[in-house]
Amino acid sequence: MRRALIVVDVQKDFCEGGNVPVKGGAGRARAIADLIRHADGRYACIVATRDHHIDPGAHFSDHPDFRDSFPVHCLAGGEGGEFHPDFAPAVASGAVDEVFFKGAHSASKSGFEGSAQDGTLLADWLRARDVGALDVVGIATDHCVKATALDGARAGFTVRVLLDYTAGVAADTTDAAIGELRRAGVALTGEPVVLR
Repeated sequence: MRRALIVVDVQKDFCEGGNVPVKGGAGRARAIADLIRHADGRYACIVATRDHHIDPGAHFSDHPDFRDSFPVHCLAGGEGGEFHPDFAPAVASGAVDEVFFKGAHSASKSGFEGSAQDGTLLADWLRARDVGALDVVGIATDHCVKATALDGARAGFTVRVLLDYTAGVAADTTDAAIGELRRAGVALTGEPVVLR
């Protein structure tokens, strides 16, 4: 079965120094870059998702709850929406085959809600390349990684989350996300980074 790697939202705003920083995010950016560098043909293709907000409505809030609403982040055309500098070279070098933009006018946590520059949806892009299995990594374990993995499973892919290559916002929500992923039949390896 052909396997793809999905790298979820390894962007400046989600790493230390960003508008919605996840502790350990920068370390995961470096780890994911190393994973890609040493993939040795393990993946038929590698894709990345990217938060790309224009006007996502209630997803942006001056009084965020950090579950459904957040401070302004990953604005289209803004610095915070760029890939973290430790991960960006993987995209620039062509090691990442495609980037899927999500959330222009909604919260859009799942990469499966995103589309490539030509409008192709992630599931369609993967199926066109005969991909049946997915490894999911990135930021944050308890939000967009979880949503992407769950949607991948719902779409009929065999999904595995490589927790060593994820960073979670908080211990309680990360634990809950792991439980939800297990119940959905998503395979899990390693341990997520959750720094307080």
